[in-house]
Amino acid sequence: MSSPARYRVEVARTLLATGMFKLERPDRALRALRTLRRWGSNAAAAYTISAIRCPDRIAIVDERGTLTFAEIEERTNALAHELLAAGVKPQDAVAIMCRNHRGFVEATIACAKLGASQLYLNTAFAGPQIADVLRREAPTALIYDEEFANLVSEGSEGVHRFIAWSETPAGTGVADDLDPVGDPGRVGDAVAGGSADPRLETLIARGDPSPLQPPQEHGRVVILTSGTTGTPKGAKRKQPDSMEPLAAMLSKIPLRAHETTVIAAPMFHSWGYGHFTLAMPLASTLVLPRRFDPEDTLRAIAQHRASALVVVPVMLQRMLELPAETIERYDLGSLRVIAASGSALPGELATRVMDTFGEVLYNLYGSTEVAWATIATPQDLRAAPGTAGRPPLGTVVKLLDADGSEVAPGERGRIFAANEMVFEGYTGGGGKEIVRGLMSTGDMGHFDAAGRLFVDGRDDEMIVSGGENVFPREVEDLLANHDQIEEAAVIGVEDEQFGQRLKAFVVPREDANLSEEAVKEYVKRNLARFKVPRDVVFVRELPRNSTGKVLKRELSATG
Repeated sequence: MSSPARYRVEVARTLLATGMFKLERPDRALRALRTLRRWGSNAAAAYTISAIRCPDRIAIVDERGTLTFAEIEERTNALAHELLAAGVKPQDAVAIMCRNHRGFVEATIACAKLGASQLYLNTAFAGPQIADVLRREAPTALIYDEEFANLVSEGSEGVHRFIAWSETPAGTGVADDLDPVGDPGRVGDAVAGGSADPRLETLIARGDPSPLQPPQEHGRVVILTSGTTGTPKGAKRKQPDSMEPLAAMLSKIPLRAHETTVIAAPMFHSWGYGHFTLAMPLASTLVLPRRFDPEDTLRAIAQHRASALVVVPVMLQRMLELPAETIERYDLGSLRVIAASGSALPGELATRVMDTFGEVLYNLYGSTEVAWATIATPQDLRAAPGTAGRPPLGTVVKLLDADGSEVAPGERGRIFAANEMVFEGYTGGGGKEIVRGLMSTGDMGHFDAAGRLFVDGRDDEMIVSGGENVFPREVEDLLANHDQIEEAAVIGVEDEQFGQRLKAFVVPREDANLSEEAVKEYVKRNLARFKVPRDVVFVRELPRNSTGKVLKRELSATG
């Protein structure tokens, strides 16, 4: 913005528009202000303040039922006291491997109240990946869903372990009376069909629900990179010390206070976690399905009159694969926002989503490291399908050439961004390239005449075929627009004559009548000849990680 004063005015205006600052009882307002001063702008303060201002409002809906803000406040106090008794101290790291449910939320808030750092493990990672991360990060404690007992068994030796979610009902006597420290080395041991590690519910039931003293220093949040190109790295980020990051997101995505959000995207990933943290100061009700199911998601929106849905793009694709009569069965009139991120959103998919659900789609472009760079509104996506949008409030995005100079308007360059929440570096050391305060996203892109960003592809995915530079993303977007193609991925492979050539993996739609030559001809009619894939392979589905990113290394391994 042109001046700090104007920026502060925009921040205040954006936050006021959400409705989070309403007149309320003087005693509650005073208690909330005291809490904010003592704890600062972090997860611990957000839930405590919501418990003060709207104690009886439902905070969480999951398979176990509902919890109010007042209940979460007492339960997380109790859990924090018990974790402290178990040996978890301020600045210790606590690994959390949970699906979306109350255990994830309560573990996070309890750690924040202790000043412990939170390390979120991807529930789709294989055992060796989990073991590598646990050994590298050396957490003091591990909170996990019982279904992952075998995955965490290696690498968690000597770590205090607790079960966040178990299919065995509480109160059956399975691991309910163990000492809170547990027995290191017993992960995976079965007791009457369950793990021997103590449950969070047991700790909460016997814990002291009284408030804790704020820690001298707040813990960090560590979210793992997707691991699509190797061992996942831990990206550490401080908790926000102001409400400016909240204002940045809300300047583009019109979430409002005291509404209901369905988070279908995994909360261990930046996108799901980001909406979890957005919901806290807004005192939003969170509906948390443990597993994604397309129709169940529609049912949840209708049942809870949700105003927002948080997804990754592949989830939208699965929802649109439902029969039209199934979609029409549910009243989705309450839905004002579908917030998507985590992987590329093809323009054709964006258009289909808005044709089906209305002008409610918002797409964020960013990464685990830079948090966010741009956000596309429904107006952006209609005017320029495939765009990543424009920078939100307080965010700077520039395109730089190989020498670090800004490229001319309309030209392609490396995408660099700056905002309040860029990460502090990898836990194992190192970081992303920074030029004049701007951090690399690792992508190439260009701006159109209206100032909208388009992501052309990863800067390390560009191939040189016969002397021409080619980005697979452009071909992928074109193929996604074909009326007989569900989705496609394109990679570069070695070629003796041209150096490299393109190879396309295509998922045909049901009842499609496609040939390899037809696909090549389609690309040839729409793009330059050197962008036509030399090889076309038809597959039933593309390999993806838990956030919907295509695992191109697995495609490359097929030859």
